[in-house]
Amino acid sequence: MYYIYIIMCENNILYTGIAKDIEKRLHEHYFKLKSSAKFTKSHQMLELKTLYLAENRSDASKLEYLIKKLTKKQKLLLINDEKYFNELFSTYIDTSKYTFITKENQLEIFSKIKEK
Repeated sequence: MYYIYIIMCENNILYTGIAKDIEKRLHEHYFKLKSSAKFTKSHQMLELKTLYLAENRSDASKLEYLIKKLTKKQKLLLINDEKYFNELFSTYIDTSKYTFITKENQLEIFSKIKEK
C-alpha cells in the first residue's frame, strides 16, 4: 500500500508526495531529517492536508503526478471537499482504486509523527 499526501508548509505552500510508511515520511519532513525531501528541508512542514491510499506504486505515482499538475486553487478544493476527487481525476484514472483517509485519521497520523 502507498499513501499519496498533500502537506502545508510555511508560507502556505502545498507539497505533494508518496510514501509507503506515511508516519515515517511525515516525521522526516516535519523534523527536516537527512532523508526528507529537499523542499521540506527549506520549507517547514506545518500540517497534513489530505491523504489517499493506493494499492501499488504505479497507481500512487499516477495520482501524485495528477495532483502536482493542479493549480493551487484546485488543490485547495480537493483538500476541502473529497467529492471533488472524482470530478478532477475520473477522466484520467480509475478513481475507485484510491481510498480517501478521513480527516480524523489524518489528524491521528499527524499527531503521532511528533512523538517518534
